[in-house]
Amino acid sequence: MACSAKAQPNLSPADRARFITDHLPPHLYRSVAEPGADVASVAWRISPQPFPLSPKTVAQLQALGQHLLKFYDALNKMYFRSVRGTLPAFVAEYLDMGKPEPIVRVGRQNRFKQDLPGVIRPDIILTEGGGMIASELDSVPGGMGFVGAMGEAYCEAGFDQVGDYDGIVRGFAAMAAKIAEKERPTIAIVVSQESDGYRGEMEWLAGALTRADLAEAAAVRPEEVVFTEEALAVDMPGGRRKVDVLYRFFELYDMLNVPKQELFLYSARHKRVVITPPPKAFVEEKLTYQLLHHKALADFWKPELGEETYELLLSLFPETWILDPRPLPPQGAIAGLFVDGRPLQSWSQLYGLSKSERQFVVKPSGFSELAWGSRGVYMANDLTRDEWMAVLDGGLAIFEKNPQILQRYHKARRVKAEYLDQKTGEIKMMDGRVRLTPFYFVAGAEARLSGVLATVVPADKRIIHGMNDAIMTVCMESPSGY
Repeated sequence: MACSAKAQPNLSPADRARFITDHLPPHLYRSVAEPGADVASVAWRISPQPFPLSPKTVAQLQALGQHLLKFYDALNKMYFRSVRGTLPAFVAEYLDMGKPEPIVRVGRQNRFKQDLPGVIRPDIILTEGGGMIASELDSVPGGMGFVGAMGEAYCEAGFDQVGDYDGIVRGFAAMAAKIAEKERPTIAIVVSQESDGYRGEMEWLAGALTRADLAEAAAVRPEEVVFTEEALAVDMPGGRRKVDVLYRFFELYDMLNVPKQELFLYSARHKRVVITPPPKAFVEEKLTYQLLHHKALADFWKPELGEETYELLLSLFPETWILDPRPLPPQGAIAGLFVDGRPLQSWSQLYGLSKSERQFVVKPSGFSELAWGSRGVYMANDLTRDEWMAVLDGGLAIFEKNPQILQRYHKARRVKAEYLDQKTGEIKMMDGRVRLTPFYFVAGAEARLSGVLATVVPADKRIIHGMNDAIMTVCMESPSGY
């Protein structure tokens, strides 16, 4: 749906950026961490327009959702076949590593066996070589309400957007309606204490769903969900309502600490509510990239994904290795890793790499409080030799408790983007690097692109993530775009 608002007449870029700032919901704001900062300042830099993407890039992003949905479907099958013994046991062993037995058990329950994530959000890096790399893949993503609210503000300023200005709201509603088998479901977006920093945007999303009459929705704390033998319920402005869909906005590593989580799962097992994303911790592991690249599993992946999807994902997912400290036999080698042209047989062979040779990132695989928001991420060529050795040894030491991965680093291409300097009131140009985070909502067999967030950081930043110095904006299609 194209934005129906007309462009604001006679507004300079600076005035347009201020217009957008004024039309963003206040609860998306927080003060910039600087002495004397205005409490009404936003915690990112505002662009006077959406970030421009070329028609080719937009087409690639629109097609990508179906490929990623195929990947999740195949991964789900791979895991359960490994559990049954019809695929190598190491698949389930890796995916269950470090998880409490109750978490593993709930993920294997028949009630959730066929369930896949309803929201898919990769982190896409536009690389210097002109391609795309998905550095991560998230099925419990923050940012939905943020992108939805930004989309409305840019629509008010007269801009169409990739995925439509109201795509987040309509996409979420379509996903929920499909799994609830109900045209206008009641949705409880349950935000845990650990995820409290996202509460504002989830409250916006719930309000937008209700205002659009696509659902009756509320963002609630776990304690606010009422349990009865017949149903889960939440208090809405119009009274207490039976919940059709419980949207789980908390990570599974924290689930055992979430109040009433046993009652949520009990209700889901007895088909009194639908929980999404499904409580499957193996779906949230970054080491799945390594499984896709694993040569011994190619005979599974190729027919399940199809040749086109398989080859596309091999190029999209960076090479990844699990920091597994177990010794190799004398004739063994770590596939794909070489030092001075020789295959790697021990992780210690990486110690002596120079900074320029260390084109790697080390990070937690998934089941960890450090596995989101760029926390726990180490850029190998930013480290001293002693620090590099310590990161490798530390990752190997906690393998059984919290698996870490080594991932090939791909540098993001340079881009130009305008932003409003809050101090001077002038528009400035940033020489930066960009990360795209497209949001796909799954309704049946379709994963539809419903919005794209662009995060542009100064070119000297090594890791691209939301920060005070970042421009964060929605995306639009442009013949001169990236």
